[in-house]
Amino acid sequence: MRRFGVVAAAGTVEAVPAQRGPRVRSGAAGPVRDLRGPGARGPQRLGFAAGDIVVVSGLPGGGKSTLIKRTAAEGGAVDSQDTRERWERRMPGALPYAVYRPLVRAAHYWGLWRTLRSGASVVVHDCGTQSWVRSLLAAAARRRGRALHLLLLDTSPEEALSGQAARGRGVSAYAFARHRGAVTRLLRDAESGRPPAGCASATLLDRRSAAAVTRIAFHP
Repeated sequence: MRRFGVVAAAGTVEAVPAQRGPRVRSGAAGPVRDLRGPGARGPQRLGFAAGDIVVVSGLPGGGKSTLIKRTAAEGGAVDSQDTRERWERRMPGALPYAVYRPLVRAAHYWGLWRTLRSGASVVVHDCGTQSWVRSLLAAAARRRGRALHLLLLDTSPEEALSGQAARGRGVSAYAFARHRGAVTRLLRDAESGRPPAGCASATLLDRRSAAAVTRIAFHP
């Protein structure tokens, strides 16, 4: 039986379907679990089947990299922010990021391709604006006989801009508006019980519930 990430009332998540936990919306493509809101108790661990692919989406500055770094101890983690930071350390400080951004993106997708080829469980950073990335991830999951799952961070624009300021790096107003539109569409579909095309499940997190997640785990 296909196994999905599930929120259990006791704060533990196992990679099996369940009928309990905060707001569960069943769509044709799979379940959408909503952990947002002041009354929602975030789980301590999100569990998925070994070999599955988990994509973490949300606004720039919304906490995707923080969540991945804190919780993705099992399997591989492919974070575009890590790739950018590695390149920034190697480049002259006066050199604008826009100059070498194509190299950063190429390095990120090369690392993602290598990880996917290995067949390992993987957690991937994705802002949500590039639907073709999720399409490729869904295709990779199908080829290995596994599933793609979405973790969608729902943060306000103010929270995201504050996160950008805290890390000392932001995106242009145009890029932020593009990200915001894409994430809004993802949220609208998920709230209607429809995970994005190719995703077996979607889990909605806000700042409170994301902070309560301690591990993204993969089980055989």
